[in-house]
Amino acid sequence: MIVPISNAPRDYAWGDPRAIADLQGREPGGSPEAEVWLGDHPGDPAEVDDGSGLTLDAWIARAGGRPLPFLLKILAAASPLSIQAHPSLAQAREGFAAEEAQGVPRDAAHRNYRDDNHKPEVIVALSDEFQALAGFRAVEEIDALLDAVAGQDAAVDALREGLAASDPAAALRELVGSLLSGEASSAVAAIEAGLELQASGAFADDIAAVRDIARVYPGDPGVVVALLLNRVVLRRGEALFVPAGMPHAYLSGLGVELMAASDNVLRGGLTPKHVDAPELLAVLDCAPGAAPRLSPSRSEAGVEAFTPPIPDFALARVRRTDAAAAATPVAVAGPAIVLATAGAATVRCAAASLALSPGSAAFVDGESEVFIEGAGEVFVAQAGGVSHD
Repeated sequence: MIVPISNAPRDYAWGDPRAIADLQGREPGGSPEAEVWLGDHPGDPAEVDDGSGLTLDAWIARAGGRPLPFLLKILAAASPLSIQAHPSLAQAREGFAAEEAQGVPRDAAHRNYRDDNHKPEVIVALSDEFQALAGFRAVEEIDALLDAVAGQDAAVDALREGLAASDPAAALRELVGSLLSGEASSAVAAIEAGLELQASGAFADDIAAVRDIARVYPGDPGVVVALLLNRVVLRRGEALFVPAGMPHAYLSGLGVELMAASDNVLRGGLTPKHVDAPELLAVLDCAPGAAPRLSPSRSEAGVEAFTPPIPDFALARVRRTDAAAAATPVAVAGPAIVLATAGAATVRCAAASLALSPGSAAFVDGESEVFIEGAGEVFVAQAGGVSHD
């Protein structure tokens, strides 16, 4: 069974006014278009375009199905998203239960836990370049970077002192805490000034990226937190995996994002939205290390499989250049969503087929395999064997 699904773009301020419209081959709507949600999440379920007038959550419920454990999105950033982290499953359940007991409305601006699920996520670049921040740099690199930007300032030197501690994660947690508490405001000002003066050297590109952030969010301590994180540049088709607790921020570009079905976000700056620094620090993974790129495996049929080390979801990418070539099979186990991102592709199952243009999507259920035909690019999102109990 295959049915077409669609949704309207969400107009968050950081969205790109053209990228999603260009992907879908239509005129821009005139406002920022940040995300298109393709799933059954109650925050913004997709429409089922079969004449039923149902949203996907209602459509699945009517058929007796269970809610999807994943949410697929098209994401387009023209300016930085907030620095954020997502809770683990245990943290989400505990936090959600606590806020429910306190009677905090689920749509309240200050609510941290809008559901009881975790939110690991994968982003695959669709644009030629997708820039992001993810995970803490090595403390030696942070120390050198702060020295390069504003090492002659006493407040910045004081901020760097703790980096020599024997426990790097504890040192970074303390550093982030002092930044978000406002205790290090003089160091933040000195670092912002230093960003404007640095234009060359080993960290030139990293400094330039954070300088752009500072110009959007002047005086925000998140600017310095951004300096502590790995800068990642994805080329088209490359992927980044963000596990629970990892600090991250997407800076610019167009991508396909797949995540566990949750809307739990704990923010640490670069946003006018609610920032709960103590709660963020409680879930934050402060261990330094390289950014978690996710390399795909490739099947004999040419299907690239992005399989993160969590059970909630898996993502396959199919690229076809010869429309006359034999169909490309993709195994599916349970419900799946197929999203076209280039060319002219058709998704086919045993009893039906559906032509997809870039930016259009379909919901598939009751199949063990789908076949991709035509010349184009599609992504297939599905569960990865969920077992939360």
